[in-house]
Amino acid sequence: MRQAPPVEPEPGWVPVDPLGIESGRGSFVSGDPEGDRLRVRYFTEPGGRLVGKAWFGVGSLGPPGHAHGGSIAAVLDEAMGAAAWHAGHRVVAVHLENDFRSMLPLGTDAIFETWIDKIDGRKVYTRARLLGPDGETSAEATAIFLALDSEHLARLAAER
Repeated sequence: MRQAPPVEPEPGWVPVDPLGIESGRGSFVSGDPEGDRLRVRYFTEPGGRLVGKAWFGVGSLGPPGHAHGGSIAAVLDEAMGAAAWHAGHRVVAVHLENDFRSMLPLGTDAIFETWIDKIDGRKVYTRARLLGPDGETSAEATAIFLALDSEHLARLAAER
């Protein structure tokens, strides 16, 4: 297995922190930027859509030589929530659905794309896909998130 590479943007991508995580630790999925499990970085592409890269290291091992489905699902879950937060919706997940298309080799620096599909009241519907090393879709996901009102967010922060 090669040394963990830095997760670099594609040309034209601009780094962002869509989550604004209060602990300042960055991504929930990849809180250890030097670890061997996952490394995730978020960017916006020229059209403004949230995209990113996720590197799957030996700590995300599932089937021999490949990423665990749970690690892929975690990256897509967080990315879809990040799309909602990036758009100003403070949400929590209420439904997640993942479809795995092909196994993802360890050491892959995979590209993910995520977007808001629609908004219905407090429900924010999102979609995402993860592209493997060949550029083909390795996994797709959909989610429903529920927007929290400012009073609820303030109460959670006070309880913390």
